[in-house]
Amino acid sequence: MRTQVAIIGGGPSGLLLGQLLHLKGIDAIVLERKTRDYVLGRIRAGILEVGFVNLMREAGVGKRMDAEGLIHDGTVIAYDNTQINIDFTKHTGTPVMVYGQTELTRDLYDARETVGAKTVFNVEGVEIHGADTDAPYVTYHTKDGEQRIDCDYIAGCDGFHGVSRQTIPDSVRRDYEKIYPFGWLGVMSQTPPVHDELIYSSSERGFALCSMRHANLSRYYVQVPLEDKVEQWSDAAFWDELKRRLPESTAEQLITGDTIEKSIAPLRSFVTEPIRWGRLFLCGDAAHIVPPTGAKGLNTAASDIHYLYNGLVAAYHDNEDEGLAEYSGRALSRIWKAERFSWSMTNMLHRFPDQNGFDLRMQQAELEFLGSNDAAQKVLAENYVGLPY
Repeated sequence: MRTQVAIIGGGPSGLLLGQLLHLKGIDAIVLERKTRDYVLGRIRAGILEVGFVNLMREAGVGKRMDAEGLIHDGTVIAYDNTQINIDFTKHTGTPVMVYGQTELTRDLYDARETVGAKTVFNVEGVEIHGADTDAPYVTYHTKDGEQRIDCDYIAGCDGFHGVSRQTIPDSVRRDYEKIYPFGWLGVMSQTPPVHDELIYSSSERGFALCSMRHANLSRYYVQVPLEDKVEQWSDAAFWDELKRRLPESTAEQLITGDTIEKSIAPLRSFVTEPIRWGRLFLCGDAAHIVPPTGAKGLNTAASDIHYLYNGLVAAYHDNEDEGLAEYSGRALSRIWKAERFSWSMTNMLHRFPDQNGFDLRMQQAELEFLGSNDAAQKVLAENYVGLPY
């Protein structure tokens, strides 16, 4: 087979890139190691920056998102019994949108099927060849044996454990990583959200987050030690702990119920450099990971797609390679700012095992300053809704 762009990874970033390229007449084949149903079974974050929202619309897949997504004009930062309302509209003129990753991925798959774009599922043994030459190609296995795709460029959208990042030689690639000493225990419940906006809550017992998917589907998290197992946490124990970490007025309004999903996710900050090697371009989790604090994971992938998509269009339509040549630098400049924001939110709101009295007082001072300073709230709002591309 031959295509112009081989996209490794059929998650939201790979699908979004493929759909955007299709509308510009650029052919792309998407390779996915799992089935469509498996990809759609993943439960992930769903807070979209304005940049992501606009990319979905540009890709022609924004209709259901605009109809069903929840517009959020702010968020709440809580500590003890104090609540700080961060007004996005006041400070930036821009809201965010809550629309589940599963739903936007479904929209992208449906759009790809409608136009007949090629997606290959259940691929194994993917290998990237000649990425540093003018004739790259990808090999992989299916039930029909070994397959080969010759292409002009390769987009590695295959996540942290995928082959794309590993293809860049160790002599070229440098990784930066921070592992946090805790995880998030998250549950999904068919209950009304406790608040119209997300609540990020810091307490002496640890961090908690109140989020939602829609009017009768809530997503809640509590910080837990890394060694904790899901089996240790009954529904009753989770709800009890969540209430203890929220302001009293919020805890009193919390509606509990049976959980329909429960999992523990570790927290990590990770960036690899560079994210371009020859004709191979890394996007999303293949290139970087952020803690979920601040909702940047999916949105940083979108900014990568923005830079790569525009670079590819300029190369094919205008014979201009500047966008591709500068992809790594442009994308990483924004990525590191998003990493800083997620890191700062994580440090401000969580309890760390080695904190002493001074550290705790500094956290308190940071929160009090945020609550009393309009400029600090503006900075948080600007970062939360998304820095410009």
